[in-house]
Amino acid sequence: MILHANCKINLGLDILRRREDGFHDLETVMIPVSGLFDIVEVERVEGVSTFEQRGLVVDCDAESNLCMKALRLMQRLYGIGEAKITLDKRVPFGAGLGGGSSDATAVILALNELYVLGLSEEQLIEVAAMIGSDTAFFVRNTPQLCTGRGEKMESVELPLQGRYLAIAKPQDGVSTKEAYAGVKPAIPQVRLTEALQRPIEEWQGVVKNDFEPHIFEAHPAIAELKQT
Repeated sequence: MILHANCKINLGLDILRRREDGFHDLETVMIPVSGLFDIVEVERVEGVSTFEQRGLVVDCDAESNLCMKALRLMQRLYGIGEAKITLDKRVPFGAGLGGGSSDATAVILALNELYVLGLSEEQLIEVAAMIGSDTAFFVRNTPQLCTGRGEKMESVELPLQGRYLAIAKPQDGVSTKEAYAGVKPAIPQVRLTEALQRPIEEWQGVVKNDFEPHIFEAHPAIAELKQT
């Protein structure tokens, strides 16, 4: 089974507070980007599971890749057999595009079909959320208002018809750990849901990303690219 694991962008990101479990409560709108995707192929096999990667090189061992973590999770939860996973990596990493999370969700969706598990959307979301905070988004893969640590979702409609999206990725990369390390949680004066109800022409002043201040300071090239 071959799936196109598309990436996403965050339209606004407010980090509200740090939680006792070490995660953060946040509020963001995630939007799928259909034109930029990894190709994930999953096959049932006998014997031993294998993982093969081509395209962009992710510097980690096979078992640490989120695709294999998704497979192992499904094996623990549902007792399924082995699989061969082939990943053609095209989505840049360290970019906040959720490529790895999308890959993991693609594996979960494929295994659900290949092993005829019949999991509901709610169950798939619950499983995906065990992998990461934005992984569950890719189960629905439609514009979603995401809260909690990102796993709580509510469908949202935005007036984006006729608009286009430009994605620019500089050489600098930012890990999730670095992004959260310098953030200063706060309740915004204008909540994101309210800000997005305003005309698009007003978004630039009120729709913000709380990672930007410290990331721009640490990575001037990213700040310069956004300004350009």
